[in-house]
Amino acid sequence: MADRDEVRPAPRRAVGAPPPEPAQLTFGQHVVAFLKELTAVVIGAVIVASLLRGFVGQMFLIPSVSMENTLRVDDRVVVEKLSSLKRGQVVVFKDPGRWLNGPAAAERGPIGRALQFVGVLPDPATEHLIKRVIGVPGDQVSCCDTDGRITVNGQPLDESDYLYTSATGETVAPSSIPFDVVVPTDHIFVMGDNRNRSRDSRCHLNDVQAGGLKGENAFVAEDLVVGRAMAVVWPFDRRHSLPIPDTFKSVPPGTSAPGNPQISAGPEANC
Repeated sequence: MADRDEVRPAPRRAVGAPPPEPAQLTFGQHVVAFLKELTAVVIGAVIVASLLRGFVGQMFLIPSVSMENTLRVDDRVVVEKLSSLKRGQVVVFKDPGRWLNGPAAAERGPIGRALQFVGVLPDPATEHLIKRVIGVPGDQVSCCDTDGRITVNGQPLDESDYLYTSATGETVAPSSIPFDVVVPTDHIFVMGDNRNRSRDSRCHLNDVQAGGLKGENAFVAEDLVVGRAMAVVWPFDRRHSLPIPDTFKSVPPGTSAPGNPQISAGPEANC
């Protein structure tokens, strides 16, 4: 009697015999299989899009004139989240403390929110700002030298490449607010390119918030920075990259960054 656990070879198909016919799927089974594949593709695309948005890049809508002419209202910019912070970069960051007081953006519908989530539409959120990094931890940023220029660690900046220029060719002054600061550890000092229309770090040097030091919220904590704006991608006729201007390459390194900001500013520093 054969052992029940005996392994027996499968019957062999006779030589020359046709292969067995594959099982035929009904129309309903075809539909179910298609829907399963489509669901897997959509779920995979959403997961990839959310990972890219969270860790690699995101698109933002420019809401104000504070960065003209570099960025204009309704420009769409791509922001990447992998680079380390450097002087001269244009960065998007969350409000460091009562910088924003404008109206909230209009709420998008379900389709708009879904397209924003996967990165097709830009983020219109009003809790973010976009400015240029002028000083990093340990930098002494001052306004102004005898020629009216911003200096960083004693080096004057030639900002003619990016400061706002009117239709008649007049370039805005680097700053009408005198100040002298040393950027604290883990923070940056930022300014808009349209200096007369930008509420930036200069405008908060006299702020006093409950439980904080005077002017503390004028410096943007590095962990509030979403990322670096790399390029304008829309409107199509305005597409261009946003490189670091050459003037920042000649700035010498700063000193050891203090734990608290060092600020010297008059009453004008309130914008």
